[in-house]
Amino acid sequence: MPELELWTAAWVLIGGTVRADAGLVTDGRRVLATGGLADLRRRYPSAATVAKGRYLGPPLANAHTHLDLGLGPTFTGPFPDFVRHVVGQADRRGHAAAMRAVEHAPQRLLGDIAARAEVVDWWLEEGPAAGVVYWEVLGLVPPRREAEILEATRERLERWKRRERPGGPRVGLSPHAPYSLTPGLMRGVVALARELDVPLQIHAAESPGERAYFLRREGELAEFFREQGWPTDLHPTGLSPVAYLAELGVLEAQPTLVHGVQVDEADVRLLAEHRVAVVSCPRSNLGLGAGLPPYDLYLRHGVPLALGTDSRASAPSLDVRDEIALLARHGQPPERTLAWAAAGGRAALGLAPAALQPGMELEQVEFW
Repeated sequence: MPELELWTAAWVLIGGTVRADAGLVTDGRRVLATGGLADLRRRYPSAATVAKGRYLGPPLANAHTHLDLGLGPTFTGPFPDFVRHVVGQADRRGHAAAMRAVEHAPQRLLGDIAARAEVVDWWLEEGPAAGVVYWEVLGLVPPRREAEILEATRERLERWKRRERPGGPRVGLSPHAPYSLTPGLMRGVVALARELDVPLQIHAAESPGERAYFLRREGELAEFFREQGWPTDLHPTGLSPVAYLAELGVLEAQPTLVHGVQVDEADVRLLAEHRVAVVSCPRSNLGLGAGLPPYDLYLRHGVPLALGTDSRASAPSLDVRDEIALLARHGQPPERTLAWAAAGGRAALGLAPAALQPGMELEQVEFW
């Protein structure tokens, strides 16, 4: 009979809660029992206790990144300058960059935004991770071009959905941000996602300039639009980015909303009302001068939270554990942030809940 071990860690995710006094008993192949340490020691007195590090539980998820932006360089500075930086890297984006990046992504549950069709093809062909690859759509274009973009997007999605495999990655849609699509194109992309039953992920309420643009047509994003010669009358004024999405009906489709930094309580109530999950990317947000989201406000209103790294263009690694470490330095306890990265990340990606439970194969358990 194999020797039994009782695994524990500083923090153990069990029963939907991160605890410091829990663990599992294993025979080296599968999980035999889970629960509180005192109970497990009473039931399995011969099991040797093995400390597995800081975390023991289901795998963590990186619910938002851009693999096709490769491995950097990483930018820090004002948000409009970051946009210029990303545009300047456009010719480097693609399959090769994504392949290099995924080798440096420890998590294998990912929400990845793809701006190149070859990256979606690679996801579906080789399945570099579980999760969702979101096809990115953007455009400040006249109505005729809106229709062309939507038709091309439909053709791609229908083709990609036919290639999905049971248990493999799913294809989703990412209408990039409230300011980077016309209202008509935004509504059309969301309607297409609902029709074809694909998940949605959208960047919103990221920078102070984005909020100022929507409320008053002021700030650095409005100035960036003017510098580029882009029209500034395509979107309504007097609404926050979240309120604008609600007015368009976007929140009814329950997208995951990435960033959610520049919000007030009215915005948070809207997200809670529509059961929209927020994916926070704190290192990216701090590096681009956006600050951190109001986590306590989100929790008070019951908004689901997850964590992502964003891309290497704005974060120094693709490891969501580094987001957890940063948040710890900003006073967020690990019993919160580990749950956001594990259970919250799976939920944001539409994956079934995972929990330590008897019968689970040991290879499904993560520890570090």
